[in-house]
Amino acid sequence: MNIINDTIAAISTPPGQSGIGIVRLSGPDAISIAVSAFFSSKKLDRIDLSKISSHTLRYGFIRDEKGETIDEVLLTVMRGPSTYTREDIVEINAHGGIVPLKEILRLLVRSGARLAEPGEFTKRAFLNGRIDLAQAEAIADFIRAKTTSQARISMKQLEGALSSEILEIKETLLETAAQLEASIDFPEEELELDSKEILLNKLKDINSKIENLLDRRESGKILREGVKVVIAGRPNVGKSSLLNTLLCRERAIVTPVPGTTRDTIEEEIELEGCLVRLIDTAGLCKTENLLEKEGLKRAEMSLKESDLVIFLLDGNCGITREDREIFSSFNGRKTILAINKIDLPIRLDEKALHNFFSHVAPIVKISATQRINIEGLLQVVKGLLRNGEIAPKGDEIIVSLRHEEILKNVNGRISEAIRGIRERRGEELIAIDVKEAISHLGEITGEVHNEDVLDRIFSKFCIGK
Repeated sequence: MNIINDTIAAISTPPGQSGIGIVRLSGPDAISIAVSAFFSSKKLDRIDLSKISSHTLRYGFIRDEKGETIDEVLLTVMRGPSTYTREDIVEINAHGGIVPLKEILRLLVRSGARLAEPGEFTKRAFLNGRIDLAQAEAIADFIRAKTTSQARISMKQLEGALSSEILEIKETLLETAAQLEASIDFPEEELELDSKEILLNKLKDINSKIENLLDRRESGKILREGVKVVIAGRPNVGKSSLLNTLLCRERAIVTPVPGTTRDTIEEEIELEGCLVRLIDTAGLCKTENLLEKEGLKRAEMSLKESDLVIFLLDGNCGITREDREIFSSFNGRKTILAINKIDLPIRLDEKALHNFFSHVAPIVKISATQRINIEGLLQVVKGLLRNGEIAPKGDEIIVSLRHEEILKNVNGRISEAIRGIRERRGEELIAIDVKEAISHLGEITGEVHNEDVLDRIFSKFCIGK
């Protein structure tokens, strides 16, 4: 356990008005600092918090140095190591106004606490061995989760899903390193060492496991950032109207004038527990207008990065040459064809429609302005999500960009060790590669770390967590 000599304090609830707000203390002097500010009644009777049972609540008042009441509170004492940070923690549940919370925090700082830095409570949990670094990162993901899928998978990470896989790989590498070291140190002894062929197969198996983790990077990215669904089509086919209807609010400006939308507009909804990022784009057409050209450039960029395209046709106009050209430019991207404005007279050649589109895209007929069959469109999107066609299915282990870079380094060292065995290099050279791979793995869980990496990770946390 790390020896940390100071005590930190922070407001742990978001700013604004709420029923309650929490001020948290953690450190060796947390209880004594709380004693200086906490009184059991209006008669200024102090409570000796050092004698009360851990993980229990006490009712009372927070008073300043002049004896004036700041707030009526419930105070919780939690003694380490059975706490979030493995240190003594005191939590003060006060009224949720920003004024009493700030006054309580100022009083605790004047009494000897230090203002906590972003993520410092979780950083102490890591430094004190309660969680590893991968689990700490999962806490940040869990707090930021916008959907049930994100929250569920972040919780699996917090419970150690990734850490367990890394530990399993590390144990195999440690056994391999020990065998190589024994071969180097005692060449005259007839030790029961794995043959080079078995050793080679072990390293190949590790490489495969790491490749499997790396393959999850893209699915992890989708789970973190959401499925990107682009609404595309010619100008004035109803793209912005569809966005507003899906959001159930007037987000995009809608007018009868073609080309109203000049930029991409992005909003988020949740479907099937998955984050869906809806992107309304400028109408795809040829233009010489500089502003419209920039809008088209951004629309095309969004299309290239999309996981799904909702391609809108104006049913009142029929299929145009521009529609066919636009659709052909999608380059095989997963597409839903939505025939809009079915509340108006339809001028579509059904045979031509099905001949050109049906073999590559589901067809849904809707009216964005009248909300006709919008649920049918959503059901098609939900079906693609359920089937795993535009988002990963099941409980994936999320591999972050930091993890990806480390795993690539590990794979590089393992590949070099495999090459060393095949080329009959000395055991000491192979052992160096294996030990470097072990060291890199430690960077994921935090067994090997530097302050710059820790600062970068925990700076993304809110203050008070």
